[in-house]
Amino acid sequence: MTRWRNWSRSVTAWPVEVAAPRSAPELAQIIQRAVETGRTVKAVGAGHSFTAVAATNGIQLDLQHLRGALEIDRERSRVRLNGGTRLHEIPDILDPLGLAMENLGDIDRQTITGATSTGTHGTGLAYGGLATQIVAATLIDGHGTTHTINERENAELLPAVALGIGALGVLADVTIQCVPAFSVTAVESVEPIDAVLSEWRARNENADHFEFYWFPHTADAVTKTNTRGPAGARDPRSPVADWIDANIVMNGLFRGLCSVGAKVPAVVPPISRLAAKSFSDGTYTDRSDRVFVARRPLQFVEMEYAVDFEAIPDIQRELTRMIERRGLRLSFPVEFRAAGPDELLLSTANGRRTAYVAIHRFWREDPTEYFAEAERIFLDHGGRPHWGKMHNQTAETLRDRVPGFEAFRAVRERLDPSRTFTNDYLRTVLGD
Repeated sequence: MTRWRNWSRSVTAWPVEVAAPRSAPELAQIIQRAVETGRTVKAVGAGHSFTAVAATNGIQLDLQHLRGALEIDRERSRVRLNGGTRLHEIPDILDPLGLAMENLGDIDRQTITGATSTGTHGTGLAYGGLATQIVAATLIDGHGTTHTINERENAELLPAVALGIGALGVLADVTIQCVPAFSVTAVESVEPIDAVLSEWRARNENADHFEFYWFPHTADAVTKTNTRGPAGARDPRSPVADWIDANIVMNGLFRGLCSVGAKVPAVVPPISRLAAKSFSDGTYTDRSDRVFVARRPLQFVEMEYAVDFEAIPDIQRELTRMIERRGLRLSFPVEFRAAGPDELLLSTANGRRTAYVAIHRFWREDPTEYFAEAERIFLDHGGRPHWGKMHNQTAETLRDRVPGFEAFRAVRERLDPSRTFTNDYLRTVLGD
């Protein structure tokens, strides 16, 4: 047996076997063997999920050898990618073709299938999560059967398969609908949190992409407004400013805040105020992925909930009161983003304009109290948990919160009736 841990060290598993197929036929053979022997099997991506969604004590599939583009459809601007392709590898595949992914989140270390399967998203009311960019896929299911899924074949499966939390099978490849390459101009600034909250709706409706971070124990928000522009436009951050933010603010000051705060919580509020003020205002333009993606040098654990879009001002104020009431000392900022509605069965944005609230704790700190108290607030505002981030929901509590829940379970019964792809996490959130 081999010990496996995820990136944040919040999940440990002991797979009885680790298989790293070098071709799609070999991948199918491994799954067929698992079906015949009654073993469970799970594909593991980059380990960036904070939940045990990819953990297994059965056969662990490492798709590191299944990467890169398999097919390029220039006429329709579509690219078929091996399931193990990392997000950060995709822009260099697309850029020479004059293409880009429509939207990205702020982390790009995940595999394309891991990110889409758990509901990874960026921000912007006109855009859905990454899974909404999938227009076709190849899935190997719990019978060992390989399905081609697109507009013409098995189209009814796509709303489940595009965001399937690993419960339906293994995605050997996915085809993404790309868009013409574009640049993004980012405007970043430190602003009073009350001003940002009062303009939450307007800023999202008037910008291509808007997000902000609020530092607990302060009245400050760091805002980022992104505007899409023509491909090739570049006015990047200066190397000096980039180095200062990356190495002094993030790796230096912020790392120090987290490390000291874990040992001496009383120092967190004043250092948080210093950290918020240390972020520099600025404007820069670069290739889309280079602006969307941010550095995440520190290990942390995270909870994120999708909530009613209009509820963000109330949620921020309720979080403030809860933090003060409980006497919590929190070094990580709270992240606020938004997304448009979609029709994917398990999507947290299914059927509604959605806001996202993400809370974090340094990996050495116990998140239990903070996360539990915040979760109560999120649930009161239509909360749906991110499948790859920490939460305490079960099949019983999710059934009425996720509109496509029962429809997804029906697809699961069809594709994996023997539960070849199950694990403890899936038993909790989907039931047996």
